[in-house]
Amino acid sequence: MSETALSKVRIVLVEPAGALNVGSIARILKNMGLHRLVLVNPGCDPLCAEARQMAVHAGDVLAAAEIVQTLPAALVGCQRAIATAVRTRSTQTPLEHPRNALPWLLQGEDGVESALIFGPEDRGLSNEELKYAQRLVCIPSSPVYTSLNLAQAVAICSYELYQYELYQIEAMGQQGTEADSESEPMPQRVVGSSAPLEAIESYFRQLEELLLTVGFIYPHTAQSRMEKLRRLLNRAYPSVAEVTMLRGILRQIDWALKLKR
Repeated sequence: MSETALSKVRIVLVEPAGALNVGSIARILKNMGLHRLVLVNPGCDPLCAEARQMAVHAGDVLAAAEIVQTLPAALVGCQRAIATAVRTRSTQTPLEHPRNALPWLLQGEDGVESALIFGPEDRGLSNEELKYAQRLVCIPSSPVYTSLNLAQAVAICSYELYQYELYQIEAMGQQGTEADSESEPMPQRVVGSSAPLEAIESYFRQLEELLLTVGFIYPHTAQSRMEKLRRLLNRAYPSVAEVTMLRGILRQIDWALKLKR
């Protein structure tokens, strides 16, 4: 675990409406060692007086926040993404406990970028938005009142990430002490080449177009069928080379179909 593992995690807010929430979240991120904030089509000014007042000493996080228009744009360069969901949302992807799932964002190879996605205050993330994540988490809460404020949800998840990194740093320190006493080098992690999320999205668009062409899926069944295919591929965590191979197969099939017409 690198000491800068948390710096690789983007906190992505989709269409945040409240400047007070955005300011509070900036403060929370700085409290928990996070600093990368991405706002997707925000409904407020993240640099307004209200936001800066709530951020207190985290004005630098607000100033550095990236603003994009779409969720795919917010995920460019990421290889792992987890989204927050509520149990009332109909999805076949299992909802995991944050403590179990969130460490995965920090466990990738060196240089791996990751994202934790939160939805708007009034509706949460739609099924269309949830499809961009490989895993989903749901924060347990009392059935009497299950809805959490956006800033509260970010705080809980950020805390879990920070606590996991502290645990890892402590564990590595203990290993280092043992290794020093035995004069043995620390083991090095193997650097992988997981495909970035935008490459996987391009593959899914290409796949859906081809499956519609050959009649394997139809417009009214495309969403449910593609969701199943997404879950299958997400479990594999394909590399860049593997996604390139899959796209090459689709191009060859498309070429063969056009040749026969």
